[in-house]
Amino acid sequence: MRLTNIGIVKELMEKHGIKFQKKFGQNFLVNPEVPYRIAESCGAGENDCVLEIGPGIGTLTQELCEIAKKVVAVEIDSGLIPVLAETLVEYDNVEVINSDIMKTDIKKLFEEKFGKDDVYVCANLPYYITTPILMLLLESRLPFKKMTFMVQKEVADRLCATPMDNDYGAVTAAVNYYGEVRKLFNVSAGNFMPSPKVDSAVIQISLYETPPVKADDEKQFFSLIRAAFEQRRKTLVNALNGKAGISKEQIAQAITNIGLDVNIRGERLGIEEFARLSDEITRLKKEC
Repeated sequence: MRLTNIGIVKELMEKHGIKFQKKFGQNFLVNPEVPYRIAESCGAGENDCVLEIGPGIGTLTQELCEIAKKVVAVEIDSGLIPVLAETLVEYDNVEVINSDIMKTDIKKLFEEKFGKDDVYVCANLPYYITTPILMLLLESRLPFKKMTFMVQKEVADRLCATPMDNDYGAVTAAVNYYGEVRKLFNVSAGNFMPSPKVDSAVIQISLYETPPVKADDEKQFFSLIRAAFEQRRKTLVNALNGKAGISKEQIAQAITNIGLDVNIRGERLGIEEFARLSDEITRLKKEC
């Protein structure tokens, strides 16, 4: 069943009495080349497993089933479950779970469904909840081999940005702590039905076995990153004032102690500088 054929998609929707759910960010691919390229790029092979989030009607899922040993697809929309039962009937290596990924016990799912197999994540993520899903997976610390996502192009640019880029932000720094991000290719809005108002891009995150930097207080490290970008036009001293657990003067001291200009903005710091700053703030706290 060719799920990139608009006519077939419409027939499926009419047959099952379903409509596009804007609240779930549903836009189905209608260019067969795109799901094929995403699946081929995800890194999974015939002995590997894939976790897919938001399979929709199964367009990408079919391609993943062709290359992987097993695919577990988590779909929030209960109305699509009977559709997936029909579109994936030819495959015996797929399991569809009707659940909200944000309310799913990821670690339990990983252990029960994948065992000791290598696991890749591959998904066309809903635009409205891209970052929460991304951070949920990264913060789980599960040994995923790679994560490949189609996201809004603006989000892709942000995730791939470097310090001093206009797109560089808190999520960029946070994701860089867990893995290396690169953009694979762009996907224009015309490849979807219905067409979204923005273009998309496919990114891939290659996870580090251990983070490239180590902060003594990881919770504080991430807290400093968030605070630094909440009002990104402020100097780092002012952005962290009242949020670092030390005085404004001590924040300034911590910044200069690690060799940075006291008037620097957070957007100029990479994760190495944030880790050093966090450790220096921890040291100053102990002196109080």
